Amino acid sequence: MDVRAYIEAHRDEFLSSLKEWLAIPSISADPAHHGDVRRSARWLADHLSATGFPTVELWETPGLPAVFAEWPAADPAAPTVLVYGHHDVQPVDPLEEWETRPFEPTERGTSLFARGASDDKGQVLFHALGVRAALAASGADAPPVTIKLLVEGEEESGSVHFAELLAANRDRLACDVAVISDTTMWAADTPSMCVGMRGVTDVEISLYGPDRDLHSGSFGGAVPNPLKAMSDLLSGMHDDDNRVAIPGFYDGVVEASEEERALIGRLPFDEQEWLATAASRAVWGEKGYSTLERIWLRPTAEINGMWGGHTGAGGKTIVPRSAHAKVSFRLVPGQEPLRIQECVRAFVEANTPDGLRVETEFGGGVRACASDLSSGALKAARAAMERAFGTQVLFTREGGSGPEADIADILGAPLVFVAVGLDEDRIHAPNEKVEVPLLLKGAESAAYLWEELASAGR
Repeated sequence: MDVRAYIEAHRDEFLSSLKEWLAIPSISADPAHHGDVRRSARWLADHLSATGFPTVELWETPGLPAVFAEWPAADPAAPTVLVYGHHDVQPVDPLEEWETRPFEPTERGTSLFARGASDDKGQVLFHALGVRAALAASGADAPPVTIKLLVEGEEESGSVHFAELLAANRDRLACDVAVISDTTMWAADTPSMCVGMRGVTDVEISLYGPDRDLHSGSFGGAVPNPLKAMSDLLSGMHDDDNRVAIPGFYDGVVEASEEERALIGRLPFDEQEWLATAASRAVWGEKGYSTLERIWLRPTAEINGMWGGHTGAGGKTIVPRSAHAKVSFRLVPGQEPLRIQECVRAFVEANTPDGLRVETEFGGGVRACASDLSSGALKAARAAMERAFGTQVLFTREGGSGPEADIADILGAPLVFVAVGLDEDRIHAPNEKVEVPLLLKGAESAAYLWEELASAGR
């Protein structure tokens, strides 16, 4: 029996298992559901054991557990592949907007509705089906590469203990490539691979002037106004080409290749449809780049909020004593969050007028990550997906951030993204769903992936 036939023959069994797992409300952000997150981890561990993985373990953290599994290749010299995913899910609020119960999986046509169906239980589970299909097709007792799975339980609440978990188990997690199955494709009829994710850091800026609010008739125009200084400071963060004007901000930026930009240009992107989705009436951004390039390939400075002085009803003619703003920065490969924070701090201090005191409070930072388009691992993953989908696979990136950069940094492994979610799956929103035919294509891609990676490693 070939891979595709095996997957089709075991479709109902796969869906039954997935529905059972989806019924567990493993909401990591809600302490009331922490017991369910543990139950979810145990369910997955039992399922992977039943699949045939000879090593399956629950890895405890100071918070919620991850699941680790390993299936060694028959050839000890074969490459080692780590698959990353997560088994926790987002909260379901607002519950009244769900058309079905979020933890009672419901099929409608080709769609399966449930919280976690796409993000990320469905995409984790297709790997178990894929490895069984690969073994059935080859008649082997072990996969052609050593497969390790690491499925965390805190991704939807910030992966607060994930870097520590990786560092503590670096030797057990050693691998030649890490496969990420927690992203999306462009469309069901336009399969694609994510080849990068932006990083992020943020800052709260506070400017302090007089010790109290002052009467604007008595003091206005004669003392520095913190809100005026803040508006000047924020407007100075971009130049006339909408490029970030903070000195040093672009130092070290790794520019996308012309090949990648060309492949992005081939995507069937409709800017007017995108604007409608954004509920915006115009596009804006750095000169010289398309909309998709701006949200995938370029770093940004985004003013998230600004406040100070009188904001209540009616007028209040004052010079306010303080002004505050929150700004976030999306980062691309080559930008280190701590270095960006240093650049921002220097810019803010240099642009604070005499007579005002400035404070900057930075949040954490997540590095950007990107796949090497010339690597054998990426070529193998693309070949596996093209075998499954029967068409060329294009490239995308994602504008958000996740724990993937920690995997690359701590394990020193290149990243490859193999995922079949869709933007319209409504992850994190009411009525989350996944397309069942795409999950089966994901399993088929995973089955071919082991063979392709084994060949690439020789």
